[in-house]
Amino acid sequence: MTSTVTIPFDNSFSRLPEQFYTRQDPVPVAAPKLIKVNEDLATLMGIDPAELKSDDGVQMLAGNSVPDGSSPLAMVYAGHQFGGWSPRLGDGRAILLGETLGTDGVRRDIHLKGSGRTPYSRGGDGRAWLGPVLREYIISEAMAALNIPTTRALAAVETGNKVLREEGPLPGAIITRVAQSHIRVGTFQYHYSRGDQDALRTLANYVIDRHYPDAKQAQNPYRALIEMVMDRQARLIAKWMQVGFIHGVMNTDNMSVAGETIDFGPCAFMDTYHPGTVFSSIDHAGRYAWAKQPGIAHWNLSQFAQSLLPTLHEEAQVAVGIGQETIDEFQDIFSGYYFEGFGKKLGLTTLQHGDPDFIGDTLKLLSDNEVDFTLFFRHLTGFARSDMGQDQDTPKQEQAQDHKQKMQNLFKDPEAFNNWLSQWQTRQDQEKASPKERLEIMRKSNPIYIPRNHQVEAMIQAAVSGDYGPFEQLHSVLSDPFTEQPDNARYEEPPKPEEVVHATFCGT
Repeated sequence: MTSTVTIPFDNSFSRLPEQFYTRQDPVPVAAPKLIKVNEDLATLMGIDPAELKSDDGVQMLAGNSVPDGSSPLAMVYAGHQFGGWSPRLGDGRAILLGETLGTDGVRRDIHLKGSGRTPYSRGGDGRAWLGPVLREYIISEAMAALNIPTTRALAAVETGNKVLREEGPLPGAIITRVAQSHIRVGTFQYHYSRGDQDALRTLANYVIDRHYPDAKQAQNPYRALIEMVMDRQARLIAKWMQVGFIHGVMNTDNMSVAGETIDFGPCAFMDTYHPGTVFSSIDHAGRYAWAKQPGIAHWNLSQFAQSLLPTLHEEAQVAVGIGQETIDEFQDIFSGYYFEGFGKKLGLTTLQHGDPDFIGDTLKLLSDNEVDFTLFFRHLTGFARSDMGQDQDTPKQEQAQDHKQKMQNLFKDPEAFNNWLSQWQTRQDQEKASPKERLEIMRKSNPIYIPRNHQVEAMIQAAVSGDYGPFEQLHSVLSDPFTEQPDNARYEEPPKPEEVVHATFCGT
């Protein structure tokens, strides 16, 4: 069935040879019902939001009809999942409808997730239930508001079907997600593992043309491709860590070569800071803990470089040397982004020799005292603000004392905090930037609102019962995470002991 919804498709991936995908329409559902359309994103993509909200639009978002100009397909890829090799994965519950060129000139995929079985479903039902769909909608849009590269949520619909999971029958749903592309490290691994060098080179050239055109000017464009993907990933992982985000399933098939956060399964944001924090119910060994994410990114990128060896040089040993030399640069690149970002959270505009140690000592202090990660930096920003006397209704000294007390209350050892604060103030005195400039940097680096796990879970439970009010409210708050919202102050609060979420789950 063809949809009358007008989408300005300009498809390119579907013009690649068919070893990259299987052509397939989404599988229809029983009784679709709209949950939400991202109007701003739709407009940016040149799509009329009113059309998406129409009856025909909802049918299209549910996979019951296919818009004119689309080229539906399921992408094939491989991957290392928790370190174990899977030679053939692919879109087991998703369909790529096609691509658009937005009003900003950016090419974006339109992808239905939860749209039924494909040849890559591996025995699964190809569906998603409502909880993971709402989780991905909320967290991906929150990441965008936090200025972290990410896939986006264009729309979500209920399907009217039940999905069977361990908990029993659950309401089905589909999310329409948007990405600069859905090509993964695992996409390259698939063709490398099959020895298909023509496909590998075709894919590399396609990614260069689509994402990294500057690589074509390099002496070795394929080495430049590795360098550019590595740089984007290093920057992305550093940004994750600076807001306490833990992806949870950093498999190679979940690493986008476009450098965006992709696949929001058992992901979560830390409340209490600890470097070993893990939420994923299936990450029994803590492989993807908060502090291990840079190492895993490095490992994944090594697999990417290995997959590109046939393109790097015709002599195998020379290619290995080029790949290894390139990948060895990751740690320095990541460290630069990591310490720069954490420096900004502390109001340090230019890193000095001892700053990495100071940042490390700060995080250890938070861990030793079981301090809420987001609240600490939020109150530190407030303390910096009070130093400037910004709140005219309260004397400067009272402001400073109030914010200092809020920070102190987070610590089990107040004296240790006082010692740290004295060091921080001494370091601030060495800054050349003005207090106003430093404050602005801190405000942009330290969110007030994050998708706290207990609030996300409460929102999901309400929606399962038919109440989407908490979903809409949480989405609204998280769309402006750096601005104080006095009427929504409760969304700043960490969970009460009985509200703490200890494990999150994949949506499959």
